[in-house]
This record gives sequence, structure tokens and C-alpha cells, in this order.
Amino acid sequence: LPAFYANIVLLNVSNLPFRLQKLKEMFISKFGSAPKFYVRAPGRVNLIGEHIDYCGYAVLPMAIEQDILIAVEPVKTQVVQLANTNSLYLDFSTSVNNIQINKTKPQWHNYFLCGLKGIQEHFGLNNPTGMNCLLDGTIPPSSGLSSSSALVCCAGLVTLRANGKTLSKVELAEICTKSERYIGTEGGGMDQSISFLAEEGTAKLIEFSPLRATDVRLPSGAAFVIANSCVESNKAATSHYNIRVMECRLATKLLSKSKGLDWKKMLRLHDVQTKLGVGLEEMLTIVEEVLHPEPYSTEEICKCLGISLEELRSQILSQNTQDVSTFKLYQRAKHVYSEAARVLEFKKICNEAPANAIQLLGELMNQSYISCREMYECSCPELDRLVDICLQFGAIGSRLTGAGWGGCTVSMVPTDKLNTFLKNVRKAYYQTDVQRLALEKNSLFATKPGRGALVFVEA
Repeated sequence: LPAFYANIVLLNVSNLPFRLQKLKEMFISKFGSAPKFYVRAPGRVNLIGEHIDYCGYAVLPMAIEQDILIAVEPVKTQVVQLANTNSLYLDFSTSVNNIQINKTKPQWHNYFLCGLKGIQEHFGLNNPTGMNCLLDGTIPPSSGLSSSSALVCCAGLVTLRANGKTLSKVELAEICTKSERYIGTEGGGMDQSISFLAEEGTAKLIEFSPLRATDVRLPSGAAFVIANSCVESNKAATSHYNIRVMECRLATKLLSKSKGLDWKKMLRLHDVQTKLGVGLEEMLTIVEEVLHPEPYSTEEICKCLGISLEELRSQILSQNTQDVSTFKLYQRAKHVYSEAARVLEFKKICNEAPANAIQLLGELMNQSYISCREMYECSCPELDRLVDICLQFGAIGSRLTGAGWGGCTVSMVPTDKLNTFLKNVRKAYYQTDVQRLALEKNSLFATKPGRGALVFVEA
């Protein structure tokens, strides 16, 4: 792929778009000088393929209009000054030679520092450029629309540009995926990949090892509607997400050992399928044969693998799952293999475009949601209620999107029913609760595939 700067957009200085102009004015007011460039990275909605990217399986997201936008001025002092247009997020400054990321407090500036540190370490920058940065975000925070990863990606691209370096989109996505783990999130790479690789008008099948993206044309007779449950969910602030990652890793180890594979080298459920050379349906059968539905204690896992508790903790478990005493392996593996199959079927239906494509895609979305709720246990009462409402008022398919435990749903709605659908969901979910009503304006909207990250420079 070409260097990322093929994605630079030149803007006429006398005709800056309103949002950029407003950001520029605030930047000048804050720092006393004008920004030299702007970087944008979009949020995303995952249409299907939840919690499987970190298991090595393909996912099917699209970028959305909501984004992170940063105005930047490189400076001679080796200091990064960060400010936010939202007064709820406090200013922050640090030396570029002493990046400290606090995993215990996932504050907004730490996500910026992840992207900054990732680029610095990739290039081995000894004297990185200092920067003044002003951020403006339109992605609802902790909503499952990837606000944190968009900020990491935006910061990575900011640092790349400020230091005069170039990378391909794929390289950037891979670096930003790794660097977000500085904050303690064991993510799989979907969010960062779609943020850089997205193209307007098409969703993407994102595959891993090696990273690649394939266009997926969505049916023209349906709209995708995002609805925020208004329950915030931050992957880095709770252990839910990382426990699921570890349960999938442990399931990988036990499945591998049962089939005589070198289980110590196996990290992802996809690795087991690849080594065995079988299909996803057969993997589901193997899960039924090998794993039991009852939770596994750490003692039982150690017995199955023939290792000590100390070896389990030091060689397999992550730092933030050391104290977990039981793990559900059967349920997590069943979800991953069945969800991976649904992603491939979703793409196949989109490509073949049968007359009943919308109905078939909706059924896959509904199956995905049931699996997320029952097998992966990443839903919550508010998401359950919101999905029920969306299906009641005309959605063909509806499911949680993002990590879960709050955040958003995505629903597929026939375009001729869209206005009625929005009106009824607004009334049934948002107008019955004062807190939700206050957030309603940015909580319910139809969306279409947007473009990936960009650098803006005034012409």
C-alpha cells in the first residue's frame, strides 16, 4: 500500500469547513499560534463479528461519520501539550522523552499517549518533536463505537506527521493495535484497522495475519441504525473484556492439548482450526466433545495442562486476570466459532445479493446477539431492552455492537420504515427516562459507511 500521505486533503485556507475553522480559532486562543495541520480518525460500528478479532477471525465493520479530530502544531520544545474542546476533559502536558501511561486510570490523555509512544518506539525516535494539540470528538464516549481506538489512531497519525515519517495504512493499523495495549486492553485489531482502511460507501471484511481488508457492499434497501443504551462501558476500566480474552486463550490451550498439538505455542482459537485443517462446523463439534459447560477452576485448568498454578499465572494469564478463580471455556469457544461462521455467511449474502438478502442478514444479526447475550455474556439489561424495542418497531435484525456491557446496538431497518422506526424507538426508549432523554440527540441515528483516517493541511 502507498504511504499514508496519499490520504492528505488540502483545504483552501479561505474556506475551511466550519468545524475545522472553529477548532482553529479555539487553538489560537489556547496556544497563541495557529495549527499547522489537522488529523481525523473515525469511529466504527461492527455489523457482525463480536469478540472474535482477538481470536484471529475476520470481522465486518464500517467507519461512521462520528470521529476524533485533532489540530496540531509541532514545537521546538520536547513537550506535548494536550487540550480538549470538551471542558470535562482536563488539559495535560508531558515530556515526549518520558511517556508514562497509567493503566489504573484510563483517562483520555492516556489513549493519546498510547499512539504517541507506539510511533516513537517503532521508529526509535531519540529526539521526538514536541506538539501542541487540541482535540475535538464527536463519538459518544464508552459507547462501543471505538472512541478510544480512534483517539489512539489519531494520535499515532499526528505523531507520524509531526516527525516527518511515513507508513502504510496497514503498518499504522498494526502499530496502533499494539500500542493500545499499553493501557491494558488486549484488543484484536478490528477498531484500528477499520479506522485506517475504511472507504466511503463500503463496509469491510477485515482479516488478520496478514492484515487485509475486502470491500463488502451492503444491500441498498436497508439502513443501519445505531442506538446508544446510554450505559457507559470502558474496556480498560473493567476486567470483563480481558477475562473473555483469557477464557478464549485457555480454551485454545485445552483444545490444542486434547488434539495432540503443541499447546504451549497456541494462543488463538483460529490457530487450533488452522493446525487441524478443519471447518468451523467441525470445530464446534470438537468443542462439544472436549470442553464441558460448567466453569473451569484454575486447579482444573492446571490439571488438564499438567502445569502448576504458578506456571498458569506467569506463563498464560495476563496481569489483570491473575486473581480470577473460574473461567467459562465451553461457552466462549462456542460463541467464537459460531460467530466466525456468521461473518463469512454475512459477506457471502452481501456478495450474492439474493432477493431475500435483507431477511437473511437480519437473521444472522439476531443469532449473533443471542450468542453474545447467552454464550459470551457481554450484554446488559438495557441492551436487552433496546434490542427488543428495535425488533418490535421494524428492525429486521438488531444486536449489540462493540465490547458490550453497555454501549450501542446496531439494527438493520428497511429504508421505507426508517422514519417511523426512529420515531417509535425514540419514544419507547429515550423519552421514558430523563437521563436518556438528555442524551437522545446524539444517541439514535442512521449511518452509512464512511471514510478512514485523514490528514488535513491548509493549502
